[in-house]
Amino acid sequence: MKDKKRVPTSGEPILWKSPFAILKGMDLPLAPEGKPPVTTGDAAPPSPKKSRGRVDIMRQTAHRGGKTVTVVTGFTGISLAEKETLAKDMQKACGAGGTVKEGRIEVQGDQRDTVSRILTHAGFRPVFAGG
Repeated sequence: MKDKKRVPTSGEPILWKSPFAILKGMDLPLAPEGKPPVTTGDAAPPSPKKSRGRVDIMRQTAHRGGKTVTVVTGFTGISLAEKETLAKDMQKACGAGGTVKEGRIEVQGDQRDTVSRILTHAGFRPVFAGG
């Protein structure tokens, strides 16, 4: 059975032994060799790829039983495999289903802002069109 340790209630500091205290004196490298150290904070995000053209983002409900779908059209010079990869990224980011049909990407729900962010990061110029 595990011994119960009491926490002092009189206001005195709690005495505990850090499991990492032994690592301080071992003279370990700060980062693996060949890789730059990981920084946090105000690091600039990677610049987006070269502009790959305009794509239209539309919200549709017609012929879908009243359900809203975000449709991305207007891709030029992009393969079906890349569209499927983009669609998968959009679905994962939105937490919704979707598909690639007839050269356009459809994502369930009104996800225009998230889809726009993903397309911008991929190097496209998204434009909100329609309703």
